[in-house]
Amino acid sequence: MKLTLWLGIVLSFCITSLGFSQAKKPSIMVMPSDVWCNTNGYMTTFNNQGTIKKFPDYKKALQENSDLLLVISKINQLMADRGFPLKNLESAIKTLESESAEDAMSTSKSGSGLSESPLDKLKKVAKADIIIQMTWTINQVGPKKSITFNLQGLDAYTDKQVAGASGTGNPSFSAELPVLLEEAVLAHLDNFNVQLQSSFDDLFKNGREITLRIKKWDSFSGDLESKYGGEELSSKIEKWVSDNTVQHRFSTTETTENMMLLEQVRIPLYNSDNRAVDARGWAKGLQKYLFDSFQIDAKLVTKGLGGVTIIVGEK
Repeated sequence: MKLTLWLGIVLSFCITSLGFSQAKKPSIMVMPSDVWCNTNGYMTTFNNQGTIKKFPDYKKALQENSDLLLVISKINQLMADRGFPLKNLESAIKTLESESAEDAMSTSKSGSGLSESPLDKLKKVAKADIIIQMTWTINQVGPKKSITFNLQGLDAYTDKQVAGASGTGNPSFSAELPVLLEEAVLAHLDNFNVQLQSSFDDLFKNGREITLRIKKWDSFSGDLESKYGGEELSSKIEKWVSDNTVQHRFSTTETTENMMLLEQVRIPLYNSDNRAVDARGWAKGLQKYLFDSFQIDAKLVTKGLGGVTIIVGEK
């Protein structure tokens, strides 16, 4: 009896461990926080539809600050050791620069709010599930040094924080930044990773959250209240969204004859072929549905990873 119970416990543990090891992990990219970039003088200006905003200059920071490379390398190593796939910030920047320039915004009169910030474009290239923002400072008392750090895990699609860790390492005579960082972070990293995995498991179960906007060109002869098959176009769109979201989860925040705003739209992480689904790929299904069902052309515009706008009437 005791042997049978013991074997049952061992078998259960093995199955649980195997299932956890085979669980899909979120892809992650580590980058310095806005605070760190601003404190260290790595900021540039960005014209966002006439409003000048400051934005971190990651390329300059990577080229000029060797400490940043060491910190990113160390965090990448610690995360990779725990089975979390990493996207490299420097590689993502190079890929972004090699791509052809994209239009910053639509030419439509109703296309306001569609421009992308440099960070939005960087996220699209990296295609990471979670962004880890890293901030750190080095403290020195006499010959001893310690490091104070802050890690923020942000959902790359919504910018919502899904994990966090912060602390100060024990004072050490070591002057090497990676050593100080590892000593400070190790005590918190496993709990941080549990938070990341828990958030990703929720996404896997309940879908990734995006925002969908529907607009119309001035040249479109109808509007979102025009009838197609006895129903308004807006209702047809809502039905398609309901049929193609996880557990039919979405919220229509605003709707008029000229626009719709659908928030908390939960799209699946993977399709039936086990391929990753992003907001653009998912919205192309709606674009195809509008043309195949009603012969309505539509332009698809993305903003970062989590914002999609479909402008009906023409491409």
